[in-house]
Amino acid sequence: MHIFANPNRFLGIARPLTPWLGWGGAVLTAIALLSGLFLTPPEQLQGESVRIMYVHVPSAWLGMGGWTGIAVASLMQLVWRHPLAAVAARAVALPGALFTAICLVTGSIWGRPTWGTWWEWDGRLTSMLVLLFLYIAYIALAGATADRAGGSRVAAIFGLVGAINIPIIKYSVDWWNTLHQTASITLTKNTIDPSILWPLPIALIGFSMLFGGIVLMRMRALLAEARIEARLKRMADA
Repeated sequence: MHIFANPNRFLGIARPLTPWLGWGGAVLTAIALLSGLFLTPPEQLQGESVRIMYVHVPSAWLGMGGWTGIAVASLMQLVWRHPLAAVAARAVALPGALFTAICLVTGSIWGRPTWGTWWEWDGRLTSMLVLLFLYIAYIALAGATADRAGGSRVAAIFGLVGAINIPIIKYSVDWWNTLHQTASITLTKNTIDPSILWPLPIALIGFSMLFGGIVLMRMRALLAEARIEARLKRMADA
């Protein structure tokens, strides 16, 4: 990853890649959502409410994946002193929090007709809510310490420690007797009918591309902000 340590080299790749990810993700997401709404049948037990899956599942995936990205960037910052690692972690935090919130909201909407309740303090829902709080805390911490190297290390340590919650979210439905169903798709099984399943991979790819485009835009904005601040500081010292 040190090939991208030079901000100019990174920006030379990020500028053309951002619109490809953004527009490509938007098209795939639209195809997946329209297909899920109009081309797939209702589920035998859940009826029409199963269509929320095409937003809920990718949002959950990206909420967890976003914090995994923060943890990896934090590790690179602490161990290898990668100059763009802290920027990447800050860029991931906001879209990660957004998709986590979307996951919680869509899960609540899905749960009302399926479980008969908007919310239940079971392992999966509670650990996902904890992830949203971790995102909010990280955003506040990273923003408050962005200009101090020591403070930036504190944010990186927080990013690593918070990653403990990711396997808790993943295995909560297996570790505890929970209202949330166990994983429908694993390496060895698939319990979703193909007539309902097929738009989901498209949605996962589309949402992931959108997420990547947003992260690159935020990284470019943060780098531009840092350059402006450095220029203003030089002018003030002159």
